[in-house]
Amino acid sequence: MDARKGNIYEILNGNKQFLIPVYQRYYSWKVEQCQRLWNDIVNMQKTSKAGHFVGSIVNIAEQAMPTGVQKYMIIDGQQRMTTLTLLLIALRDYGINHPEDTSINARRIDNVLLKNEYESADERYKMLLTETDKDTLIALIEHKPVQGNEESRILCNFKFFLSKVESMELPSAKVYESIGKLQIVNITLDRTMDDPQAIFESLNSTGKELSESDLIRNYVLMGLENTEQTYVYEHMWRPMELLFDYDKQDFVMDKFFRDYLTMKLTRIPKINRVYDEFKQYHLNCEFSSIRDLCQDLYIYATYYTNMVFCRSDEVSLVLLYEDVSNLKMEVAYPFLLKVHNDYSNDTIILDELKEIIRLCISYVFRRSICDIPTNSLNKTFATLRNEIKLDNYLTSIKAFFILRDDYKEFPTDDRFTAAFVTRDIYNMRSRNFVLSHLENFNNKAPIKIENFTIEHIMPQNSNLCDEWKGSLGDKWKEVQKRYLHTIGNLTLTAYNSEMSDKPFFDKMEIEGGFKESALRLNGFLVKQTNWDETTIQERAKLLADKAVRIWEFPQLTDVELEPYMEIEKSVQKYDLNTYDFNVVTKMLFNALDRRILNLSPDIKREFKKLYIAYKMDTNFVDIVVQKQRLRISANMKFSQVHDPHDICRDITNLGRWGNGDVELFFEDMDDIDKVMEVIEQSYDLHAE
Repeated sequence: MDARKGNIYEILNGNKQFLIPVYQRYYSWKVEQCQRLWNDIVNMQKTSKAGHFVGSIVNIAEQAMPTGVQKYMIIDGQQRMTTLTLLLIALRDYGINHPEDTSINARRIDNVLLKNEYESADERYKMLLTETDKDTLIALIEHKPVQGNEESRILCNFKFFLSKVESMELPSAKVYESIGKLQIVNITLDRTMDDPQAIFESLNSTGKELSESDLIRNYVLMGLENTEQTYVYEHMWRPMELLFDYDKQDFVMDKFFRDYLTMKLTRIPKINRVYDEFKQYHLNCEFSSIRDLCQDLYIYATYYTNMVFCRSDEVSLVLLYEDVSNLKMEVAYPFLLKVHNDYSNDTIILDELKEIIRLCISYVFRRSICDIPTNSLNKTFATLRNEIKLDNYLTSIKAFFILRDDYKEFPTDDRFTAAFVTRDIYNMRSRNFVLSHLENFNNKAPIKIENFTIEHIMPQNSNLCDEWKGSLGDKWKEVQKRYLHTIGNLTLTAYNSEMSDKPFFDKMEIEGGFKESALRLNGFLVKQTNWDETTIQERAKLLADKAVRIWEFPQLTDVELEPYMEIEKSVQKYDLNTYDFNVVTKMLFNALDRRILNLSPDIKREFKKLYIAYKMDTNFVDIVVQKQRLRISANMKFSQVHDPHDICRDITNLGRWGNGDVELFFEDMDDIDKVMEVIEQSYDLHAE
């Protein structure tokens, strides 16, 4: 390793070229970062500072040739190197556009800092980027117009620097001088002695600079031989990246890799450990080569982006993907990836694929209406693939949903209907989704809900007019409070401002009123002469009956369900009576149980054969009932625990019931606060 402190002029001087390998992300700096660099330059000049450190560049020297260009592969520092190049191009262009300013030698910048003057083709350029960034940067270096790439950050940042140079905030000569004061550590690695991947990971170990998907791309491609690297990138990795929208690429790709791993592993990687989990998966996966792994990633990324961006040649699938998006059902993606792959492999047919997606939508929506906590959904969908019987695919999924009677339950028609008529629909995030489906169900001329606003038939105004008070009766305040935002009192209209707080009769008769409405949601209203508690309830019941048909409960005959019921019966169910409590341990348990559950409403308690588990996505603490005390396992590394009271034991690699490397005991009620301090530490780790 050779590390030298210098500036951009020293780094670029000479017959050399800096290449960005295919596994590196695109140029991603925005104008904000360029503004900070410019502010540093201006501040340095105005305060007469001798220099300003802007970071390091890490590269690998390619094999030296006796003649020609010495090439360096940049593994870290692309962003600052490219940004400084854009600033130099802007300064060069200023010199070309203002020949009267003789303080800038545009030709010197061009031939010494931007180009290798006597070389041709790609070797002509000091910096060579990847893909579209490459063409855009070359066009700027050649002082040619850039066509059809107005959103390019390369072009955007170049224009920013050009505007700054031309503003004369600093004289051009001072800008050139200040660029030379920017200090850079240039680190060149020796392929025979240094491990580029290890160095790359250490440089980005905070996770702040690169996304998880950036790190995965580097890991997958960096270790490949050049020919294989190019093939895998061009035929698999680059086509996969193009599936993701440019503006959201990093964010959505990070989520894809997490969901892909969840689908493969049937457990959910922590959001900040996706890269580490991917490396571990790669070492133990079913694929014999990186090429095969990347082909698999590309296939699943196609399913994933189709769902996320609502793409398909099948219109019915697009509509289902839109429902998934509107309900923000990202938790279902790992399971749906599996189902889409089985459809692609002809394990199921299209109608079955669509029915499974509809089932998932109904499951999530019914639970939201019934106000069932959502924290268990990601685990449910992460493991649902384990319930699939390939010889009876759809039936096995339906049976799983039907037979849930725990926190995974699929609300029945009765429970869903009871909640639907009383739920505050107006203040739900999915209110437009609800009203749109109620209106468009079996409608051959569906409406676009964006063209309408939500109308409260009984107005929101707390000071109702006399007509409304008379219609609602003596208890009008109570009726308004109870039913105002419920489905029975909500509809759609294009005349919200005209209706305002008017009496029901006026809302019916005015131009554009309910009588003239062609909306199905208003069909019941046209038949009414009055609006009160009874009519609200009647309409709510009608709409609930429709909702039951839209968001269906899975249907199986008793014969179809029987084999799965036998499986359920064979699974031992546990409760508090499973454990050998005495008076002391029951008192200790009741107190500790209450304290743990009070940490969060999202905590789930599960009774296992040998212990009681408390979990978020995974167990954070387990309790084993012993004769005179409770043995507690905190699911954390022993090195992570802060134990000022010295009550914890390290049980790493020791066989114990429960999860984690931290053991402690609860045998005296006076110690409950000390015990809870440790449990809360484990909870905080798992709640991140």
